[in-house]
Amino acid sequence: MSNYATDSNVLEYEPRIKDYGVIDFTADHTKTTADIQRLLRVEWWPRVSRNNTSTYFSNTGLEMDNTKLAAAQFNRVAVYHVLAYYILPKLTQHQGEDDRFFQMIAFYKNKFREEFDLVLADGVEYDFDGDGTVESEEKQTAHYNRLVR
Repeated sequence: MSNYATDSNVLEYEPRIKDYGVIDFTADHTKTTADIQRLLRVEWWPRVSRNNTSTYFSNTGLEMDNTKLAAAQFNRVAVYHVLAYYILPKLTQHQGEDDRFFQMIAFYKNKFREEFDLVLADGVEYDFDGDGTVESEEKQTAHYNRLVR
């Protein structure tokens, strides 16, 4: 599976980010994609209703298949994540006082969490049957009409 975002996606949000000396963020996008998939395995996958989609599960298929996720759904999430956790920390001086990049890191961390929560609330698009399309019954929210504590 390809990454959820690219350098050109990042440039839509921060057009001058490459002016600071780092010009290629490909490795950071790969790390961000893996981080988002891990968060999905922790926060969404355990709550997926297997009752309504029981035909899609077998004893061996209980792990989330990253290739069945709709990558476009996570584009904005990935941009916010890569900025907050990988790109901007490279640019800050990491000294006691907050610099411009520390403030941007805090901003993008909040935006990432907000957008990720919205994706979970709206419903993750996952191609359970592997036919190449995500039907409405294959899109599930994180809570799926259950009380989560």
